[in-house]
Amino acid sequence: MDQSLASPRELPAPRGPAPAPRRTGWLSRRTQLTLLHLLSLSRLGFAVLFLMHSDTWVRVGLIALSGFTDVLDGWIARHARLTSRLGALIDPVADRGFAVTAILTLLMDGLLTPLQVTLLLLRDAATALGFVIARLVPALRPVEFKARMLGKAVTTLQAMTLLAALLVPAAVPALVAVVGVTALASVVDYARAVLRARGQLPA
Repeated sequence: MDQSLASPRELPAPRGPAPAPRRTGWLSRRTQLTLLHLLSLSRLGFAVLFLMHSDTWVRVGLIALSGFTDVLDGWIARHARLTSRLGALIDPVADRGFAVTAILTLLMDGLLTPLQVTLLLLRDAATALGFVIARLVPALRPVEFKARMLGKAVTTLQAMTLLAALLVPAAVPALVAVVGVTALASVVDYARAVLRARGQLPA
């Protein structure tokens, strides 16, 4: 008798024990991503606290916590492979939210001058403008925006400048100058990376 036409009772029983259900881990991927996003968003909470508190050491601690959570959520995302489009948006928004709030707060407190603030926020203004242009220009929409080493250097230098404004004001002018130069290089590097991704520049 053709086996393909046999009734279910005539088919041979499967051998061996049934396979165990696949374990999904202690937390689902969605839950892990949610916790990672909350870790990133904590920097917006730190920004509010920075604005509310005038104590120098509280502000120093908030800058340190902001930097720590930035490094931590990046490390977790890479090593646990928890990258997502939403996370790629939340992380820079939280970073810039804290940095811009802290810089403007120190401007209002007289610890930074308007020119210094302009140089400190040069990269952020250029990045925001570039993002808007990329969304408006159809040819640039497919380009994936990724962090660049020079951009990370600017973020680190910004944090150092904030700490200097609170603890070592004499070091602020030199740090701001370095931030300005690095930010300009970062803008050029980022623009070249976008054009290269569109095939308009050689690799």
